[in-house]
Amino acid sequence: MNLKVVFLGTAGSVPTPKRSLPAILVKRKGEQLLFDCGEGVQKQMIIAGASFHKKMKVFITHMHGDHVLGLPGLIQTMALLDRDKKLEVYGPHGIRKFIECVRETVQFGLTFPIEIYEIGGVGTVCNEHEYTVQAVWANHLTPSLAYALVEKPRPGRFHTEKAKALGVPEGPLWGQLQRGKAVRLSDGRIVKPEDVLGPSRRGRKIVYTGDTRPFDGLAEFAANADLLIHDATLDDELAERAEEDGHSTPSQAAKIAKKAKAKRLVLTHISARYKNTSKLLKQAKKIFKNTFVAEDFLEIEIPLSDK
Repeated sequence: MNLKVVFLGTAGSVPTPKRSLPAILVKRKGEQLLFDCGEGVQKQMIIAGASFHKKMKVFITHMHGDHVLGLPGLIQTMALLDRDKKLEVYGPHGIRKFIECVRETVQFGLTFPIEIYEIGGVGTVCNEHEYTVQAVWANHLTPSLAYALVEKPRPGRFHTEKAKALGVPEGPLWGQLQRGKAVRLSDGRIVKPEDVLGPSRRGRKIVYTGDTRPFDGLAEFAANADLLIHDATLDDELAERAEEDGHSTPSQAAKIAKKAKAKRLVLTHISARYKNTSKLLKQAKKIFKNTFVAEDFLEIEIPLSDK
């Protein structure tokens, strides 16, 4: 089962010739989850080969323009392309009024429904059959959310020899057991998944901080993440400025990744002052080696875990 992260926009506050505004697309099976929606996101989606017609959810971290002003353009493009599937939008207080005001003042001619969910507290904000999206309040200048996409545990490995020994015929019944469902045999016996499956295997986890200073609880929220995507707007020498502006530095992000025991760290929301990001990368790698600096259209595959 593929799980791919595509960085559509990696700039901080203003775009640059090489960086668009914040937008991170997660492709999972036949669904797309978009975290933040900077201006021009639909063009970035076209370049990345993303679809405007698939099942899709949008998660906005906060109501600063560089994270939300791409939403009207995305909605209009979807309508012009005759999207018919609903679009789900999640975000902090204000996201509903923002979308409603745009719909009242701009002639969209919508071809699909929009479901808006304003997030009032922490915890599970989206609960699907195979995954959840969790949220906590970050530490920015305005109410801002950090998100975690967490897959639910998968059934353990299927042991064919056990299934054969129990008399389960190869075919559809094997598939049901692999999906965690008990089956009834022709002689009336019930075979349960635990009779033929190994221990359940952990799902994958992607954490996105949005704009934030370091805060208590972030490492716990990001614990054992396969990928931690963290604000690193300014380098370590500008830590005081980062604190004033509600952002983090590479070393601060790396400390969180190390404490969380994350597998990979990606720094994003890069200030326009950095045409060369080697300084940011070097600072983070001193603390957490498996660090990367995001570039627009960077793609990262998250492999399934065997455990």
